[in-house]
Amino acid sequence: MTTAAPATAAAAEKRMKLDVLLLFFCQATMNASAVGQIAMSALIGYSLAENKVLATLPLGLQWVATMAASIPAGIIFARLGRRAGFNLGAICMVIGTLTFALGIWRHDFWLYAAGGLPAGIGFGIAQQYRFAASEVATPAYRPRAIALVMAGGVLSAIFGPELVKHSKDLVEPFTFLGTYLILTTLPLICLTLLAFVRLPPAPPRQASPTPVLEIIRRPAFLTAALTAAIAYGTMNLLMVSTPLEMMACGFGIAASATVIQAHALAMFAPGFVTGRLIGRFGARRIIVAGTLLNIACVLVAITGISFLHFTSSLVLLGLGWNFMFTGATTLLAESHSPAERLRAQAANDFIVFGTVACTAIGSGFVHAAFGWNVQNLAVLPGLALALVLLLLVRPRPRAMQPA
Repeated sequence: MTTAAPATAAAAEKRMKLDVLLLFFCQATMNASAVGQIAMSALIGYSLAENKVLATLPLGLQWVATMAASIPAGIIFARLGRRAGFNLGAICMVIGTLTFALGIWRHDFWLYAAGGLPAGIGFGIAQQYRFAASEVATPAYRPRAIALVMAGGVLSAIFGPELVKHSKDLVEPFTFLGTYLILTTLPLICLTLLAFVRLPPAPPRQASPTPVLEIIRRPAFLTAALTAAIAYGTMNLLMVSTPLEMMACGFGIAASATVIQAHALAMFAPGFVTGRLIGRFGARRIIVAGTLLNIACVLVAITGISFLHFTSSLVLLGLGWNFMFTGATTLLAESHSPAERLRAQAANDFIVFGTVACTAIGSGFVHAAFGWNVQNLAVLPGLALALVLLLLVRPRPRAMQPA
């Protein structure tokens, strides 16, 4: 008995880490489609739309669908379990990617924009991989598991923009059509990997579920959700219009794809160490560091329009997003009990991706109407609010049990 118990514990830990690794690759394949879409979408929208202000609308609709998917996804996860929900998300991503391709083939802006709806649903469901990681991990390993799964974006950051650069002319004369056809295979790979992941079953249904409004009113929840929303909204407002600004400054598709690639690497590569940093310094200090990095991004962006300025500012933006968003996800676990987790996660993502949808839709308008410098300065009030929340609001965390 004495030797069997440690052996069993070691085997369980090994299996847990394998599940986290598989979730890492699932996140990577789903994010690769999203990163490639970010590198292409505004440029495609600009070429297809008669009114150039609508250039970022397709990506905006994708974020609207991501927001809208939050609540239904929570219901599916609660009733059918994580596996059914993630499988549905991958299928939606396939449908969305094929619709994007059809819109390009028919040179139809509105059909292309419509692809953002199923793609957004798929991407919205895929955001729950970080929560699945927290559920399969032990409490001590949880911050690292969350950060590592989010670090799956490293592969997508490398692969997504490179795929755009090397496949954009694969099916002439339809620029980017070949890219979307290749991207269709990535969610299918994700479906295959999911078959090998041990995911937790659907939680037992509460006789008297906690009202969502009660969860939302908790200071711990508000701090986590608003910080995550500011992090993602800041990142998205500036990132979406970067290819447009670079095009206006004379840079080509390859240059903007390289900048987006550097940005995406900065978003996800720190995930290999962010969990350790949170464990050592605490989530709040890491979020403050991320906020300061985002402010530094703005300062660099407004001082020049060289390739180095674009690259440096978006690298800082990616690092700031990683610290803020990973820290906020860790804080969210303090705001609910295990039985409330799916409702809290769904409400959190509805707030976060609602903010992202607004910034994606508004990004093209702000850029066209007010210019690049104003667009950058516009994120400063939100970042200041994040600092106020973190430095002045000190909620008492709820007692948590392993999820």
